[in-house]
Amino acid sequence: MLMVVRSVAALATLAVFATTVQAMSNYRWKKRPLVVFADSDGSPLLAEQRQIVARNQSDLNKRDVVVVWVVGQTVSTELGPPPNSNATSLRARYAVADGEFRAVLVGKDGGEKLSLSKPLAADKLIATIDAMPMRRDEMRRR
Repeated sequence: MLMVVRSVAALATLAVFATTVQAMSNYRWKKRPLVVFADSDGSPLLAEQRQIVARNQSDLNKRDVVVVWVVGQTVSTELGPPPNSNATSLRARYAVADGEFRAVLVGKDGGEKLSLSKPLAADKLIATIDAMPMRRDEMRRR
């Protein structure tokens, strides 16, 4: 009986892992997601991050950024297609608790590059992206 319980637990863990790995796979090698988590639309931190994104859309587009807004249990996007994931799996993927504000920059390789518990300023976001080897290569080729 103990073996059955352990096997079921192991399978459940693998299923969660597979779901979280797939959470952002449609962006890999194409986009740099900025994933923003907030508890509600009334969050002042969310409002500030939305303003930063709105004022810098051109610079973000040039850097292949897609913004994924995870607000409560709702997932929406700006500057690109939606992820193939829901709020729960995105929170699990980036270890963000319910009700927590977090801005996570993900590279085209799928790796987490920067994670902050406050809005990510445009200059820091752009400087972080421009320092990435893949971005430097993109700038050389253009």
